Amino acid sequence: MKAMILAAGLGTRLRPITDKIPKALVTIKNKTLLEITIEKLKKTGIREIVINVHHFPDLIINYIKQNKYFNIRIEISNERNNLLDTGGGIKKAEWFLRNDDFIVHNIDIISDIDIIQMYEFHKSQNALATVAVKNRETQRYFLFDDEMNLCGWKNIKTNEIKIVKGTETKLIPLAYSGIQILSPKIFDLMTESGKFSIVDTYIRLAQSCTIKAFRHDDFQWYDVGKIDVLNYLNRNWNL
Repeated sequence: MKAMILAAGLGTRLRPITDKIPKALVTIKNKTLLEITIEKLKKTGIREIVINVHHFPDLIINYIKQNKYFNIRIEISNERNNLLDTGGGIKKAEWFLRNDDFIVHNIDIISDIDIIQMYEFHKSQNALATVAVKNRETQRYFLFDDEMNLCGWKNIKTNEIKIVKGTETKLIPLAYSGIQILSPKIFDLMTESGKFSIVDTYIRLAQSCTIKAFRHDDFQWYDVGKIDVLNYLNRNWNL
C-alpha cells in the first residue's frame, strides 16, 4: 500500500511561523511534522509516499533530499502554481496512487490511530473510502447511519446541510480526523476537476458507493495546525 501526505496548504493558522517556512517543516520537540508523519507511515509498512507541495515547495524538496529520502521512495506532486485542495491534490497524484488502496494523511495531524487496524476494517467493508472520525466539537461534520455509512454533511456555523441517504434514521455527526483510506476505484468516479474538496466527491458518491467511518474515540489525536495545540505538544508530546 502507498500513501499520500497532504502538505501543500498555506498553514494560515500557524502564522507567523508559516510566513517563513511551510507547515510541513514546523517542529515539535525538534522533529518536523513531515518527519513525524513519514515515520508513522513507515511503522505501518509504507515504503512509497507522494507529497504534494505548494507553500515554500523548494524547502520541502530540499529537506527530503537532505534526509536521503528517509530510506523509502518519496515522490513530489507539484502544486506550486495552483493549490488544488484535497480532492484536486489526490486526483493530480493519480499517476502514483492508481494501482492499489492508499492512505491519505494530512500533514498537520498527529495521532496514535492504528492505521493497520483502519486498513483491515476498510478492506473488510469493501469500501470505496474509509475516513477516520471521532466524536468531538467542530464546525463541520460528516453524517453517518447506524452502520457507519456516510449519508451526508453539515456545517453548524452556516447551517448548510447535505443529506443523500438515510433520512429514515437519526444520523450520527462525527468530525473528520485528517486520515483516510481510498480504493483506486475513486479515480474512475471523480468527475470533478481542478481545485475541489474530496468531501464534495464523497457526498456525491455516498448514495451509490460504500464510504465508511472508522471511529477512533479512544485514540490520542491532535490537530497541530493551531498555535495553541502546537505549543501544548511542544511541552507535553509523548506519542
